Amino acid sequence: MADKIPLSLTINGTTHTLAVPPERTLLDVLREDLRATGTRRGCDQGSCGACMVLVDGEPVFSCLSLALPLRDRAITTIEGVEQGNALHPVQQALVQHGAVQCGFCMSGIVITAKALLDRNPHPTVEEVRQALGSNVCRCSGYAKVVEAIASVGGRP
Repeated sequence: MADKIPLSLTINGTTHTLAVPPERTLLDVLREDLRATGTRRGCDQGSCGACMVLVDGEPVFSCLSLALPLRDRAITTIEGVEQGNALHPVQQALVQHGAVQCGFCMSGIVITAKALLDRNPHPTVEEVRQALGSNVCRCSGYAKVVEAIASVGGRP
């Protein structure tokens, strides 16, 4: 294994300083070094969206993102989307609409939905579907998930 390189990452508003090998992914740093296990390990290929996090407000696959280039970037994980002690509106809507099945994919879906709603507060159902194109859910047919996310933006 290569030598470790010092790194400071700002995750959910908190700066973490650690040393990582150059090949270490953000997913590995989050789950193994920082114990932020809400970000899920799914396919390790950027195909399922379970590992989705926000980097400077944009959704990225943490399984495909090397940690070192992310210094000086704002990283948000599922642990950072709460608003105070309350669930984020997307999380509330998913629960209220009965959209959560096993929950494995939900952290990635919430992150993706948050990014969509931050840049487009009133997306159409089609825009929600397109945004979720990188998120795989094996339990649902996505209808309730899309309905829940659209309801946050004021769409039925």
